[in-house]
Amino acid sequence: MSKFNLFLKHESSSGILLIVATSLALLLSNTSLASLYEAFLHLPVSIRIGSLHLDKSLYHWVNDGLMAIFFLLIGLEVKRETIQGRLSSIRQIALPSIAAIGGMAVPAAIYLAWNNQNPIAINGWAIPTATDIAFALGILSLLGNRVPTSLKIFLMALAIIDDLGAIVIIAIFYTTDLSILSIAMAGLSLIALIALNRFGITRKSAYFMLGTILWVSVLKSGVHATLAGVILALTIPLHGKNEKNEDISPAKALEHGLHVWVAFLILPLFAFVNAGVNIGDISLSQMTASVPMGIMFGLFVGKQLGVFGFSWIAIKMKWAVLPEGASWLQLYGVSVLTGIGFTMSLFIVSLAFEDDSLFHYTDKFAILIASLLSGSIGYIILRLCKNNGDD
Repeated sequence: MSKFNLFLKHESSSGILLIVATSLALLLSNTSLASLYEAFLHLPVSIRIGSLHLDKSLYHWVNDGLMAIFFLLIGLEVKRETIQGRLSSIRQIALPSIAAIGGMAVPAAIYLAWNNQNPIAINGWAIPTATDIAFALGILSLLGNRVPTSLKIFLMALAIIDDLGAIVIIAIFYTTDLSILSIAMAGLSLIALIALNRFGITRKSAYFMLGTILWVSVLKSGVHATLAGVILALTIPLHGKNEKNEDISPAKALEHGLHVWVAFLILPLFAFVNAGVNIGDISLSQMTASVPMGIMFGLFVGKQLGVFGFSWIAIKMKWAVLPEGASWLQLYGVSVLTGIGFTMSLFIVSLAFEDDSLFHYTDKFAILIASLLSGSIGYIILRLCKNNGDD
């Protein structure tokens, strides 16, 4: 089995687990077990080492701690793809990059058009800019050879660039009051990590120890802690030598090892603690308010318009070419699938609106509705397509 097919298999299986975890969270939130579910989310978890202590609820440990590992994996993927993969040349990166820009800009503009009069709601402008690679690739896998491999690679590259965009957005726009001391500690940790890389150190344990210090420093600094995962990923060597002077790739080995944990534990657990919405408490009038409407239109309409529209312009202007063996309708079907925001959109919600109940959970429910619509309609379009490359 090729590395790409193995990756696709993991992402597809993760998509199924995400559905199960989401369904379970919704079930618990809308039955007599709702209080038990809430108690689980707010279970206090503390870590103390001398004078250092971290006291957070289980919900925050998942979002700030486990998701840092998810971002570590994203960082490793971005580094590998940029240096030697599908993003390593202008020809390869052109179409997914332009499509990703459209897929972030248009949804954000649509959301802002709905919410430009609300200074609190405006903070959620980035919610509909994300694409959930696990769900999107999971749906593509159900279609088998009806979708050419070139389109699957296009979607994966787009999602990786999309994630990179989300990292930049989080770093710039979703930070709180900064602690100079903690930032200084994070800076020293980064310098040490770079030194390990420059001196050819390939032991992953050395990077993990410094990475833990970096994570705690970033967590205390006011910058979101998940960014520590990305920073750590960029310092882990892609190539190196072991004690026997054999060629090894610490970054690839770590990426391969993390895939299983992220796909089968971290993302499903994240979905479980974030997708619990009491639907019975949400009225139709609440769902037609500006925030949920901005999210739904941003994800379902904005994503497909941005991705397909920018792709069409790039191809017609000869800046890029249509993926080999793919038709325009198939490209449009994949563009619709990018409206599956789910994991990253839910994550950005937790950053944009720290009070979960601020908009009566309509923001999270809007993500679920838009993702369901995008996945279902994208699947139907691609299912009806013939894989013959005709326009």
